[in-house]
Formats: sequence, structure tokens, C-alpha cells
Amino acid sequence: MVKILTVIGARPQIIKAAALSRAIGLAYREKIKEVIMHIGDEYDEDMSDEFFDEMKIPKPNYHIKLGSDMHGKQMAKMIAGVEQVIQKEKPSAVLVYSDTSSSLAAALSASKLQVPVIHVEAGLRSFNKSIPEEINRILCDHVSTLLFTPTEAGYYNLMSEGFKEGGEPPYSINSPKIYHCGDVLYDNMKFFTEMVENHSTIIEERLLADIKYNLVTIHRDNNTNNPKRMNALFSAIHKIANENDVKMVLPLDGRTTKRLKKNLTANFFNSIKSNPLIQILPSVSYMDMIALENNAAMILTDSGGVQKEAYFFKKPCIILRSETEWVELVDNGNAIVADADEQQILSAYEHLSTKTDFSYPPIFGDGKASLFICDKIVNHLS
Repeated sequence: MVKILTVIGARPQIIKAAALSRAIGLAYREKIKEVIMHIGDEYDEDMSDEFFDEMKIPKPNYHIKLGSDMHGKQMAKMIAGVEQVIQKEKPSAVLVYSDTSSSLAAALSASKLQVPVIHVEAGLRSFNKSIPEEINRILCDHVSTLLFTPTEAGYYNLMSEGFKEGGEPPYSINSPKIYHCGDVLYDNMKFFTEMVENHSTIIEERLLADIKYNLVTIHRDNNTNNPKRMNALFSAIHKIANENDVKMVLPLDGRTTKRLKKNLTANFFNSIKSNPLIQILPSVSYMDMIALENNAAMILTDSGGVQKEAYFFKKPCIILRSETEWVELVDNGNAIVADADEQQILSAYEHLSTKTDFSYPPIFGDGKASLFICDKIVNHLS
């Protein structure tokens, strides 16, 4: 049996991990044993039980709480923690998702101990090394043995960096294997969308059933910590609502809500709060988020995952960042990169709200990426 140590940190990774854990439970229970390690402060007893139960994810076997500290000290604590678990569990491989610091810490720790690294959501590039995620994803890729890309663009990014298309087993850090498998988040969308009707009442509770609304998510540090960018974002949101008589629904986490009051000018903050067309909600569950996305007219977001979910639900999307790793969405005309620029956001909204020739080719696979990944893990690591 193959034993994999799955290391997760931020909430989006927990969501992605649900797809693979589900595939193991359904079809690979006798061939793969998964040990889950959670790194970070998002996992606590008040929110985790409900969240993990909702996502049908096994509870973590190990948990490292980081607290507030300098980045270097946090990385050292993560690396040391993963190393201890590796030495105790002796896994066949360590599996990481996407591009967080916890993913990089796990990949570095495993590679130093000569344990194969499996990178799911490999090959993504924004080509902007000023953002930490870009550095994390590049380094994770280059110490991995098995790399699974969600899109063709990710696959070709890896080839352009020297990864070989073919190759013969056994695979290793010096002779890795790359696969284009589709997106595990799309697996989740297909699975959970069928459950939303019986598990979410947010549309009715928030009186959104019979009205047109746009969904907005903002959470990235370079937006929420920068007063100039935050004022520009909310000025655009304010104008879109008022000039188009359309509701803007914003589920915001506690940190972003605090930053909103701190970074907006006092008068503007009061205008936002008193505007009946702007509805600010506390953080919502995954099922509620799917319901909000599925019923929205348009989505504005700085989240990579939400960009894809907009595509899954066939919603036009305005990207509130200066670049995106999901270039296919922009190339296909489904999304526009507008950054935190008020005029660019308003222009993007005008364009997308009048566009009628949208198309949705199967960029993210067939909804069976998790089964594909499990099959390759068993084939190459047994």
C-alpha cells in the first residue's frame, strides 16, 4: 500500500484536498493510505468540524498552529514540523497543493529527506516573481517527482522550464514525470453542486432569489492592506451598483472587514455601509459560496479559485489583480484582468455585461482528475 502525507494549509487547499480524499475513499481505499497534516491557524475547533464535515474530508492527523511571527521563523517552524511527521510516518511520498508557504515548506522538507514530492496544480505561472505565490509554485515544481497540471498551459510552462514530456520510470526528483490531468476543483464543483439545493439556504435568507446581483470577493493582502487599492476597488463597486442599479454581494472574512473600516476614508466607508445596493456578508460556507456563484450575474474577484469557479458556472469574471495564472480564461474572453484600477474595472464591467458570445470549452478536464492522480500514484509509487 502507498502511504501519502498530504500537507494542507489555507482553506482553498482544504477544498482541493476534498476531491482527492474522496477519490481515495471511493476507489483506492485498499491501495492508498492518506495521512493529513494541517499547517496554519485557520484550523480551529470552532470552525473546522463543520467545515471538514461539509467537505467530507477526514480530520487532520497532525496540526501545526503558527501564530503571528516573522515569515522566516514561520517557515522554519513549518519545515521542522513536516520533517518530524515524515520521520514518524515514513510516507511513500508527500503531496502538496498549489502555491502556499506551507506547500513550499513541505516540499523542501520532503526533498531534503529524499522523499518524493507530488505537486497537484503544478505548472501555473503568473510570471510575476514579486508575489510570494509565484516563487512558492516554481520551487515546489522543481523539487517534485510527480507533477499534475490542471491545464495545458501549465503543462507547457513546465516543458519550457526543462521538464521532459516523456521519460521512463522510475521517476525521481532528478527525473520527474509531468501530467496534464485536469483540475481537482472542477471535480469538486461537479460533486458539490448537486448537493447545494439541500444544504444551502443563503439565496432565500439574503433575499437574492428574484434579483440580479454580482458577487464580489476580495481577500489578497496586496488589496486589503493597501488603502489606495482598497479605495479604488470599492469606488468601482460603488459606481457599478449605483450606475447600473444592481446589487453587489460581498462575503468578506473578518480580516478584510476590519481593513475595510481602517483603509477607506470615513465618509466613503459610511457611504458603502449605507448603500442598500451593497450587501456585505460575513464569511460563508463552501456550499453557500457555490450557491452565490451559481446564481450571480457576474463575479469580481482577486481569488484564483473563484476565477475558475466563475468559469465552471459560466459567469463572466473581472479579475481584481494585475495578472492571472489562469490565462485561458482571459484568452477565451470569459474574464478580464482589471487590477485595482477603477476605470479598468468599470470598462471591464461594461464590456462583459453586454457581451453575448461567450463559450466554455473543457479547459479544466472532465471532472475525473482526482481518479487520474490516484491511479498514477499507485502505478509509480507502489
